[in-house]
Parts: sequence; C-alpha cells; structure tokens
Amino acid sequence: MLKIDKVSASIAGITVLRGITTEFRAGQLLAVVGRNGAGKTTLLRAIMGLLPVSTGSMVLEGADLTSLPGYRRSGLGIGYAPEDRVMFPTLTVEENLRLPCEVLGLRSEEIDRRLARVLEVVPQLKEMLPRSGAALSGGQGKMAALGRALMVGTRLVLLDEPFQGLAPVLAGQYAESLRKLHKAAPELCIVVTESNRSLLRDLPDATLTLERGELLVDQPTH
Repeated sequence: MLKIDKVSASIAGITVLRGITTEFRAGQLLAVVGRNGAGKTTLLRAIMGLLPVSTGSMVLEGADLTSLPGYRRSGLGIGYAPEDRVMFPTLTVEENLRLPCEVLGLRSEEIDRRLARVLEVVPQLKEMLPRSGAALSGGQGKMAALGRALMVGTRLVLLDEPFQGLAPVLAGQYAESLRKLHKAAPELCIVVTESNRSLLRDLPDATLTLERGELLVDQPTH
C-alpha cells in the first residue's frame, strides 16, 4: 500500500528521521512505538505533507506523495488524527466530522453514508454530535478526532498517540473501536503511534520501533 523508501526529514536544521524504509500494508493494524522524540509524530507529519522530506520517497498505490501538496493527500484516502486533536471550537462535532469531506467536494449522500459508518464503529460519538467542538473533554476530543480521520481515511488512517492521557474506560472504548474498524474495513491500513507500548495491549498485527529517527524493529506482533 504505502511504500516508504529511505525517507529522511529535518526540523529547524536537526535531522529527525534518518533513512526510514518500510511498508504499510493494506489490512494491517500497525503500531509505531518509540520514546518521546524518536520521530513517530514526524513520520506521520511527513506522510501527511505537513513536513517536507529531505530525501527518499513515499508512494501510495502508485501515487508519489512527495510530489503532492499536503492538502491533496487526504483526497487519496488518508485520514489523520494528530495528538492534539484540533477540533474547530465554533463548529459542532458533527460539523467537524463532515468538514473534511465537504472540502474534498464529496456529495452529501456520500458524506451521510460515511458518517453512518463512523457512528457504527465509534458509537460514543452519537451523543456528542450536537455539542460544540470546544465542549469536549480531552478523551472525548480524541474520540472525535478518530471519527474525523475515518471520514476521509478509506485507505490509510494515521493515529498519533491516541491512548496518551485517556482514562481507562475511554482507552478501552477507543481500543474496541479500532477492533471494530479492523473487522469492518479489512482493506484499511491503520497506523497507531505510542510512546508506551503497553497501552496498545494486543491490538497491533505488527510493530515498528523508532529510536533517534532510525527504524530498529519491523516484526509481526502476533
């Protein structure tokens, strides 16, 4: 699905990613783990086009991402939930969920269909739909960010540190949503980053380990 070949990236002149080569496969639930500062968030931001790569290539099913501006990458079926969630506070949760699809110019019928699918996977969002984006707790915001990523992520969904700071009940609900998604959309690749691998429990099919911007481990989890 997504082939990453010798990708390096820098922030403020400091190299953060160092020659990353790997592949994200269709149907895979993949964990990217490593300490804070290892390069996990930078890798996701590079895939989304929020940070330029200095060397290497990223090809999604024949489409060269490095030649595309960031705003066009979601149109290829990539959904992204950043660690800080970033909900628009003046919009309702439902409007936040619909917005990326509206920007892509999808028909209202298709947006309705996608929203219904998201609510099946993340049923906790149903009661949040009329709320303001500013009225959510941190954990609720992470659930909403997951839903928003799923609205456009038909091929690849990138989730940055989703379990950090979640109360145990919400963490369990989030994990259950990922299991439902993995079962309901077997062609979808789901990538989850975490600093604390124990928070992932038995979710991942495979795990990549980053340390100081280098890929150390690429192995099946179970």
